[in-house]
Amino acid sequence: MDRSAQDLAGLQGTWQQVGFEENGDANAPDSYEGAMGALTTIEGNHFAVHARDGRLLLEGTFRLDASMAPKAIDWMDAIGPDAGKRLAAIYRLDADHFAFVAADAGMPRPRAFRTEPGQTMRVFIREKRN
Repeated sequence: MDRSAQDLAGLQGTWQQVGFEENGDANAPDSYEGAMGALTTIEGNHFAVHARDGRLLLEGTFRLDASMAPKAIDWMDAIGPDAGKRLAAIYRLDADHFAFVAADAGMPRPRAFRTEPGQTMRVFIREKRN
């Protein structure tokens, strides 16, 4: 199994958002009301983000390329203000921790795990089910 397929397998399941940074501001308010603590479920290359109250905030698809350094992920939202736009991003995945930094549509892929203008970072931990 190649590294991208291994990472795709490792992403399957539900993740809780625990961190957010935007445009270089680690204390920026999240543009999606209720996103902090939201649950992102990944099935195959499809993602769905639900607020804790169950509201669907976002969904779409993604593509991984773990051969790049840093590892690359391209997001394609199906709903919301970025619907149909490719958002170039980088990611890191370590067992129960997942983080990505995405650039606004049309901007170059980020190079570091901190944000600059036009970039958003989200940090997740795997949601444990009892």
